[in-house]
Amino acid sequence: MYAYLLIALRIITGLGGMVLVITTLSAAIRSFVLPRNEVVRLNVWVFISIRVFFNFAAKLANSYERRDKIMAHYAPVALVALPVAWETLVSVGYTGMYWAVGEGSWLHCYQLSGSSLLTLGTIDDFSVAGGILTYSEATLGLLLLTLLLSYLPTIYQAFARRETTVALLELRAGTPPTAACLLGWLNHDGSVQNDDQQWAAWEQWFVEIEESHTSLPILSFFRSPQPGRSWVSSSGLILDTAALLFAVVDGPRPRQAQLTFKAGCLTLNRVYRFFDDRAGAEPTTLMPPDDEPANSNGQAEFDQACQLLAEGGLKLCADRQMAWQQYQELRSRYVPALDFLSKLTMAPRHTNAI
Repeated sequence: MYAYLLIALRIITGLGGMVLVITTLSAAIRSFVLPRNEVVRLNVWVFISIRVFFNFAAKLANSYERRDKIMAHYAPVALVALPVAWETLVSVGYTGMYWAVGEGSWLHCYQLSGSSLLTLGTIDDFSVAGGILTYSEATLGLLLLTLLLSYLPTIYQAFARRETTVALLELRAGTPPTAACLLGWLNHDGSVQNDDQQWAAWEQWFVEIEESHTSLPILSFFRSPQPGRSWVSSSGLILDTAALLFAVVDGPRPRQAQLTFKAGCLTLNRVYRFFDDRAGAEPTTLMPPDDEPANSNGQAEFDQACQLLAEGGLKLCADRQMAWQQYQELRSRYVPALDFLSKLTMAPRHTNAI
C-alpha cells in the first residue's frame, strides 16, 4: 500500500511541477512575444509584491522630489525581478519532476535543478530521464533570460520616443505647463485652427502609447528623467488643450485636432481598463450626452484661461457659461482615466493646469 501511495505522490508531484513550468513559460511568452495586450497574472503578482515595498518607502519621504527619486527605481527593479521569479518557479517545478522520476532526495533534486537551470554542471549523476529533464531545463533557463535581454532595447526605444514628446511639450506649454499657454503657442501664426502637423504628431504619440503601454505595461511606470514631467500629465495637457480649443475658441473645429482628441481619449481609457478591469466602457463618440451635469470646480481657472487667450488675440465664444459646460463635458471623457493613472504612476500634479 505504501508503495502505491508513493507512486501516486510522485506522479502528482511530477505533473504539478510540469504545470508550474508550463505556466511560467507561458507567462514569459505572453509578456514579450505575444503581439497583443494581455494581463499576465504571474507578472502582476511580482509587480504588486515589489510595489508594496516601494509604496512604503515613498510614504516615508517628506517631499515629492524624494518620492519621485524612490519610485524611479520601481520599474527597473520590477523588470529585473521578472526573470528571477520565472527561473525560481522553473527550478521548483523541475525539482518536483526530478523527484518524480526517482533522482534521489529532495535536496539532491533541488541541487540538480539549480545546476541544470544555471548551466553550472556541478552535478552529473542522473538517470536517462533525469538527463532529458536536465537538458530541457538548461535550454529553458537560457530562453527566459534571452527573452528579457532581447526586449530591453525595444522597451527603452519606446521610452525614449515617449519622453521626447514630453520634453517638447514642456518647452511649449510654459512652467508650470498650462493648456492656455500651449493653445497660445499653437496660435503663433494668428490662426490656431491651422496647425494640423502638430496635432498629427500628438495623435501618433497617443497611438504609440496605447500599443506600447498595454503590450509592455511596465513602461507605464518608467518615470521621466525630470521629476516634474510625466507622460500621464502630458496626455492630460494635450487633451485639456483640445477641449479648451473646442469649447472656447470661436470658429470651426480642426479635423486633425478632433482625431487627436479621440485618439487621446481612447488611449487613456484603454490603458486605464488594462490596469483596472472595473473601469467602464471606452468612449465611442467625441462628445458625451448633452444632459450630463457639469462640474463647477475649476471655473475660476477656466475664466482666467479665457482671459489669457483673449489677450493673445484669439476670438472666443460669446456665451462663456455654455463654453464652460462644453469644456466640462469634453473633459468627462478622459478625466476618470487620467486621475486613475496619475495615482497609479504617482504623476506630478500641477495646480492651475488650465
